[in-house]
Amino acid sequence: MADRKRSVADEPVTTVLSPGEVPVYDGHLTADEEVLAALGYKPEFKREFSLWTSFCVSFAVLGLLPSFASTLYYGMGYAGTPGMTWGWLIAMIFIQCVAMSMAELCSAMPTSGGLYYAAAVLAPQGWGPLAAWITGWSNWLAQITGAPSVDYGMAAMILATASIRDPTFVPENYQVFLLTMFIMLIQSCISSMPTKWIANFNSYGSTFNIIALVIVIITIPAACNRESQGLSKFTPSSVVWNDFYPGTDFPNGLALLMTFVAVIWTMSGYDAPFHLSEECSNANIASPRAIVLTSGVGGLLGWFLQLVVAYTIVDIEAALDSDLGQPYAAYLLQILPQKTALAILALTIVCAFSMGQGCMVAASRVTFAYSRDDCFGPISRITKKVNRRTRTPVNAVWFNTIIGICLTFLIFGGELAAGALFSIGAIAAFVAFTLPIFIRVFFVGNRFRPGPWNLGRASLPIGAMASAFVLLMIPILMLPSVTGGDLDAAGMNWTCLVYGGPMLFVMVWWAVDARKWFKGPKVNIEHRMLGDNHVLGGGGQESEESSSGSSIKGKKDLEDDRLGKLA
Repeated sequence: MADRKRSVADEPVTTVLSPGEVPVYDGHLTADEEVLAALGYKPEFKREFSLWTSFCVSFAVLGLLPSFASTLYYGMGYAGTPGMTWGWLIAMIFIQCVAMSMAELCSAMPTSGGLYYAAAVLAPQGWGPLAAWITGWSNWLAQITGAPSVDYGMAAMILATASIRDPTFVPENYQVFLLTMFIMLIQSCISSMPTKWIANFNSYGSTFNIIALVIVIITIPAACNRESQGLSKFTPSSVVWNDFYPGTDFPNGLALLMTFVAVIWTMSGYDAPFHLSEECSNANIASPRAIVLTSGVGGLLGWFLQLVVAYTIVDIEAALDSDLGQPYAAYLLQILPQKTALAILALTIVCAFSMGQGCMVAASRVTFAYSRDDCFGPISRITKKVNRRTRTPVNAVWFNTIIGICLTFLIFGGELAAGALFSIGAIAAFVAFTLPIFIRVFFVGNRFRPGPWNLGRASLPIGAMASAFVLLMIPILMLPSVTGGDLDAAGMNWTCLVYGGPMLFVMVWWAVDARKWFKGPKVNIEHRMLGDNHVLGGGGQESEESSSGSSIKGKKDLEDDRLGKLA
């Protein structure tokens, strides 16, 4: 067995291992693999992602065009055009703080477990397993609903396009369900391919996303036919930035904050490079850069798109209440010739497919990472396996697909039930994003060892801003649009139930059973103390006697040693 001479203290990481421990691995380790070994994991993937391809996956997950199309009801429906202009701009400032704080954690802990691993390592003594449990399940709920929600929106757009071409066609729920399921199956096949193929596919997809977005931003103002309707070419700025649409019963300021749900849901995919870091070269620099690049570029281009729509929309109420059931499609028909509107819808649909596929890839890596630590009980033995031919977590991909198909049965419950797929994503993602950041800012002190990409002295202030933003937004994201006697089941915001229900079940599971066996991230690489020949076994295998004749500790000793740090 090849013995590494570099201890954990020599690597720029924050880890479950002690600074004086030395990971040992059979074979030569690259610089990236040495960093991963210092985090307690052996290399299992090919590192065929780069800064660009990692950015491409996360930008595909953002899917600005399809995300905008799916969430226009919230961004415009709650506060009108001020929600699209001021709302996006203000929210993006704080979302960028979340992204930069996350990137700093990624540089110090570039592992597929991502935020879940960070929460376990950074939590105060005795709280590591619980912090990892909450963060992991919240993040998994966000990831597992990503592809189904995107594909549901994509199916709705495809069928809305058919309705535009043939007004007599009225889509049925079973048609939406079957089309959504068919799309997910295709994306699952792509996500099961070798890493290099997936990287190339997402590279092409993201390039198309960017080109399509630029085309739409240019085409809408150029082809807008507002003047033929007796209107000015663009809505005056005084109206766009100041005239609130009465979409809620709350004051304008609170209504503006409620529009943030559209921004948060759209911008919740920049964590993908964190989960792909074990497949990325130069991961502790490239992955955090990809996170910040995705958030920055996505936020800027998304704001441009919001401005274009805000300045050209003719009738907000008509777009929201259209028989098409798709405010985005109704908006396009208000201001563009039908053929041009259909062409833009087609571009949006192609972008939606790339977005859903990116969500599928990111979710599979999260499922794999949690399975590696046996979070899913007996099922983990299946979902943590890496396919020998493709070197990708194929079992995790299809496990997620089965759950995703089950979730799409909500379509038969109507728009209210199907909307739960979107509402859970925003709050679940940002709870998972911010919990380890909150711990890092308020509880860690000098225990955090920053990686090569870090925020320096700005780390704590930026982290504090990110934490404050999410703490403010959690209750606001749960508010209904109407109050008092007007509030009924149809107008209720069911986010508290859709997210709170599963998380309550998870917490009860923790209190009754999981706390007895779940101890956070599981080290799966052998290691020893610097200057000591006693090797601690990893991966659940009993170690054999060392070449020097001294006894070697097995799985139980490894767990006892590690749990002393987490619990």
